[in-house]
Amino acid sequence: MFNLNIQKNIPLAPLTTFKIGGPAKFFVEVSSEEELIEALQYARNNNLQFFVLGGGSNILVSDEGFDGLVIKIKFIEFNVDIEKNKITAGAGVPLSKVVRDSIANNLTGMEWAAGIPGTIGGAIRGNARAFGKNTGMTIESVSVLDINEMKEYVCAKEGCQFEYFGSIFKLKPNLIILSTIIKLEKGNKDKSWSEAMNIVKKRNVMHPQESSPGSFFLNPVVADEKLRIKFEKDTGKVLGDEKIPAGWLIEEAGLKGKRMGGVMVSEKHANFVVNLGEGKAQEVVMLASLIKMKVRDEFGVQLKEEIQYVGF
Repeated sequence: MFNLNIQKNIPLAPLTTFKIGGPAKFFVEVSSEEELIEALQYARNNNLQFFVLGGGSNILVSDEGFDGLVIKIKFIEFNVDIEKNKITAGAGVPLSKVVRDSIANNLTGMEWAAGIPGTIGGAIRGNARAFGKNTGMTIESVSVLDINEMKEYVCAKEGCQFEYFGSIFKLKPNLIILSTIIKLEKGNKDKSWSEAMNIVKKRNVMHPQESSPGSFFLNPVVADEKLRIKFEKDTGKVLGDEKIPAGWLIEEAGLKGKRMGGVMVSEKHANFVVNLGEGKAQEVVMLASLIKMKVRDEFGVQLKEEIQYVGF
């Protein structure tokens, strides 16, 4: 057994991209699968709820923090390997490193993810997507730990059940992602770097630079043909499916720039809630409730959060 350094009352806000939230009652960093298992057993033996923290994006931590054990995945220094056109990466490896390493090795297929915060494990769990591409497109397999049985197994791509911002790992909290094999195509390093840099530039123009969890709401399915026609007419964009961008609906509801205490609907992109510096989780909850009510009342559309609430 390892001697884990279980700490108490560790602030979680600095460990999230939103920079909001209270402390973890108990906190531990794990750097291997064995340490992860030991941390989970510690939580079980002490009747503690646990939360596995990766890069800290796409989450909102309660102002009261988390009344249990937060397990911070730090699988960065092990299980990163590139062989031919395949990358093996631990769950805690930053998505940015996967992008950089793939390009440096003349592989193409991950350029779209340039500039996305968080880890590869988090990207798999939520099937992170951008610019018409998503994480699931490049995944060959995922190694997971089933905490109910404390057994590891490999989940082939088909079993991951990738969907719009989701996967089986999001549906089943007993499955913790350990590592993945990413299958890419041979490419041209210079061309890929250029594409990745253009993606980053687009992000900087389109997305706010203030602290945020990323996109706040999922794009909803909208059956109202009149609303769909209005979107296409106003934006000049053709909808590829039945979803309408949540940001457009929020902006149409007149909420762009709407402020609630220390948080605000971004003036750059209405599907981002940003922390102006001293934001509180309760203010985010109130603002999110207002957004959902306004969009529902005006368009008859029910928005659903993309972010995960932690400690509520």
